[in-house]
Amino acid sequence: MRLVIISDTHGQHRKLGRLSGDVLIHCGDITMGSCRHDSGIAALDAWFGEQDFRLILCVGGNHDFALQRVGRGSGRVFRHAHYLEDESYEFEGVKFHGAPWVPELEGWAYFRDQAALARHWAGIPADTDVLITHTPPRGILDRNSGGRECGCVELRAALGRIAPRVHCFGHVHAGHGVLEQDGTTFVNAALVNRAYKMVRGAVSLELPARRR
Repeated sequence: MRLVIISDTHGQHRKLGRLSGDVLIHCGDITMGSCRHDSGIAALDAWFGEQDFRLILCVGGNHDFALQRVGRGSGRVFRHAHYLEDESYEFEGVKFHGAPWVPELEGWAYFRDQAALARHWAGIPADTDVLITHTPPRGILDRNSGGRECGCVELRAALGRIAPRVHCFGHVHAGHGVLEQDGTTFVNAALVNRAYKMVRGAVSLELPARRR
């Protein structure tokens, strides 16, 4: 199964053109924080509809105030993708789980304090194959341009229980990259740099085999 992973597009998704694979994953920050209306969601949804995938999954990020608001309703957020908020989605025997929560950034979308973060991560099923979050776990592809680790401590602690085959995220732009560690493929798919200029392309990988 070919996964194509993007994050932190900040309204610049059309610069990516037409992508293809089996599953497209967007790890949040679909717009800029100054965009509080639904047009950013509709624009991304239209682009999702032009992509060549059998499944598209999306979580929110700290800039996505409109997505946070719309996601609280009972209706479907996207027509061409599935929005995940503490939710799992199974596709061809692979369990995906998405959660948008972020630490530290009080006043931003999807912020939670440490206790609440621990509760959210505790709800991730232990048999999750592909974990989709916006924040990185602490100490993994999470260093900002100043060298500080900005990932979530509680998420890092939860990984020992979950041990997903793939954990993808964004949020920390300078942390972009792929890392194999403890049997998990970690992907920071942030596409923009510190100045919010898109400087990278999508990350594409084959879903690793299940560990025996």
